[in-house]
Amino acid sequence: MAKARLQFICQNCGAVSPRWQGRCESCGEWNTLVEENTAGGIGGGPGKAAVRGRVVELQALAGETKSPPRIASGIAELDRVTGGGFVRGSAILLGGDPGIGKSTLLLQASAALAARGERVVYISGEEAVAQVRLRAERMGVSAAPVALAAETSVEDILATLEAGKPPALVILDSVQTLWTSTVESAPGTVTQVRASAQAMIRYAKQSGATIILVGHVTKDGQIAGPRVVEHMVDAVLYFEGEGGHHFRILRAVKNRFGATDEIGVFEMTGGGLSQVPNPSELFLGERNAASPGAAVFAGMEGTRPVLVEIQALVAPSPLGTPRRAVVGWDGGRLAMVLAVLESHCGVKLGPHDVYLAVAGGLRINEPAADLAVAAALVSSLSGIALPADCVYFGEVSLSGAVRPVVHAAQRLKEAQKLGFAKAVLPVQSIDKEQGETPGLVGIDQLAGLVASIAASGPPVARELMREAVDRRPTARRTGTTGSD
Repeated sequence: MAKARLQFICQNCGAVSPRWQGRCESCGEWNTLVEENTAGGIGGGPGKAAVRGRVVELQALAGETKSPPRIASGIAELDRVTGGGFVRGSAILLGGDPGIGKSTLLLQASAALAARGERVVYISGEEAVAQVRLRAERMGVSAAPVALAAETSVEDILATLEAGKPPALVILDSVQTLWTSTVESAPGTVTQVRASAQAMIRYAKQSGATIILVGHVTKDGQIAGPRVVEHMVDAVLYFEGEGGHHFRILRAVKNRFGATDEIGVFEMTGGGLSQVPNPSELFLGERNAASPGAAVFAGMEGTRPVLVEIQALVAPSPLGTPRRAVVGWDGGRLAMVLAVLESHCGVKLGPHDVYLAVAGGLRINEPAADLAVAAALVSSLSGIALPADCVYFGEVSLSGAVRPVVHAAQRLKEAQKLGFAKAVLPVQSIDKEQGETPGLVGIDQLAGLVASIAASGPPVARELMREAVDRRPTARRTGTTGSD
């Protein structure tokens, strides 16, 4: 009989080691490795004999399919992120920084769902029932028939849920506080979090109830605990927001029943979270159109077009190594755009400090923001303000070419709805989706954009951008902008 293989799991980060050692090589913590038998854990146990499996019926790939049954939460922004509502029998993991508003959002969703006759159970492992009631009174939802409990034992929670009618929604705040007697370790450890989450997910699949697990977030912004929990659940949502801003963003990074990268925008008020149906107006609400170094980017967040201002500041550096500071965008992507401007456009940014920020605290991930970032950088360096009614989007390659991006028509439609009559975008996007439309400028090389901005400025700015103007290619235009 083969000897049972042992492995050691770090209780801080979940790393697996074949032997014990005092310090975890992954996270650097001391005395966190705990021995675990691979035959144990979920689905195993000491002395469990091998059992011959049964034959499973195999079916064809083609067949009748039905849309999964959903429960609308009553909050439109939350339903947008989840794909149209909560799917019955699904498990959702919600993460976010402390105090960002996770419990507030879930309490509002619970009250809205319970007010429509659905049974909702809210289990708090961090706050007492009285604390949850105080928050509900402050938000004005204390009259909703939501069932509350303060408990951390998985066995007690399951016994309570099975004693009555199966609920439509169960909220567990948070998964790091749960513990089960089947595992001999402290609450919050990797083994406990994994076993507790698996037990609750099993209940969701059997009963048809939707389970929402709230997860703590580490300093790096990732949900604390083993990454295996994110693989076990059906959807992973992140609640984002900056402390100095009053709005919050709910982002889906995984969804088996809907689109990923979808966002919902909320505004934090004294009475809880209020929905923002048009986030573009919120992000552009405090815009100063006359200032150099600001460009409006027409982006896509999931299926929703969002307009946001990108701000850049280029200043001479007194240091030997100039600074590069980025907020809301990828620092590596900024370094690439700076290199393309320097190499292919003649814009000397090497001896300057460069600061880049996405206004409002929104984080942008798509490469379509390259063109807007480049326009903001050139505008700040030359001191030339960009046209107030123009938007920018397009991906910049290492050769200086401007590549097309998807959903150009949706981006332009959102810009037109908010009063932007002009746009600078890749030539291919105009040819494929827009045709000859006045007000659009199609470019195929980044140097064309630099030359256009430099030509619209005063003589001092033209002298500053002389190298870029001398090397500019001819930009293909299908309309005119204020920068001509």
